[in-house]
Amino acid sequence: MSKLFVPSGYKPLLNEKETEHAIVLIKDFFQLSLSTALNLTRVTAPLFVQSGLGLNDDLNGVERPVHFPVKDMNEANLEIVHSLAKWKRLKVSEMNLKPGFGIYTDMNAIRADEELDNLHSLYVDQWDWEMCIKSDDRTIPYLKNIVRKIYACLKQTEFYIYDNYEEINPVLPDEITFLYSDDLQKQYPDKTPKEREFEVCKKYGAVFIIGIGGKLPDGSIHDGRAPDYDDWITESGDGHCGLNGDLLVWNPVLQNAMELSSMGIRVSPESLSAQLKERGCPERANLSFHKKLLSGELSQTLGGGIGQSRLCMYFLRKAHIGEIQVSTWPDDMLDKCEKSGIHIL
Repeated sequence: MSKLFVPSGYKPLLNEKETEHAIVLIKDFFQLSLSTALNLTRVTAPLFVQSGLGLNDDLNGVERPVHFPVKDMNEANLEIVHSLAKWKRLKVSEMNLKPGFGIYTDMNAIRADEELDNLHSLYVDQWDWEMCIKSDDRTIPYLKNIVRKIYACLKQTEFYIYDNYEEINPVLPDEITFLYSDDLQKQYPDKTPKEREFEVCKKYGAVFIIGIGGKLPDGSIHDGRAPDYDDWITESGDGHCGLNGDLLVWNPVLQNAMELSSMGIRVSPESLSAQLKERGCPERANLSFHKKLLSGELSQTLGGGIGQSRLCMYFLRKAHIGEIQVSTWPDDMLDKCEKSGIHIL
């Protein structure tokens, strides 16, 4: 059976036509706000990359990419991107951008191993962004500064939607709260990471959890991260490890925590070597992308992804991501949605 949560008494605030119009408003407004706040230039991005170069995002290291052979390339194997985490760093380096400037793009992906529910779809669309930074910027204060700028864009967009649709009341708090994953593990030792996210999102409304992927005091991890893009092993100088994090908000419709974005300062040659060793895959150092990084050919960067459909789902107070995007869903989920007044596109 599908993992579907149906909010009690759910009724969409906007009909399908209004929803389609509002999606355009949100996407146009937010990407302009984001690109202006972070000095980002829009670029065109690939839907697929060649296998064996180490370019695709490995997510948690177990997800299988959708792949296919190409007749006119001697049956070379290409794979649909999971995200553009590493491709963006190559692009920023090739463009020779100055620190404080970067790129953003529309990323479209297929994640065949995704567990389908209210928030997760086979089809993934997000704004992938990456900016060049100086070595001195590899700090938690710098990361927090960027997070606050992105959060300000979220607040602006929420007001913009309220200004157009008065029935959608703003709920985001004025400030985002920063927390460390190891502190949450100590505070809630008997809860799972998802249960911890539930507690802090319900309490604060919007949080940024720092340190995703590295080991917690009990030897577990808060959530998975591949070893070759975010830096989750470097000590931040304040008793914690990790230079990355997740941005989550409290979803008033689903009554649960909702991740809107993940981001981080990217690996240095030193942290890449340490993280490959930590995850037991030092052989990746021989891949094309990793060789360039280890030899110092790539710019120091900070980047992340922001879910487009998730953002629209949150701001329009929808119960299911399928009310925002067109994808494919299990029959039992479709039947239950239809009976519950959840209109899947």
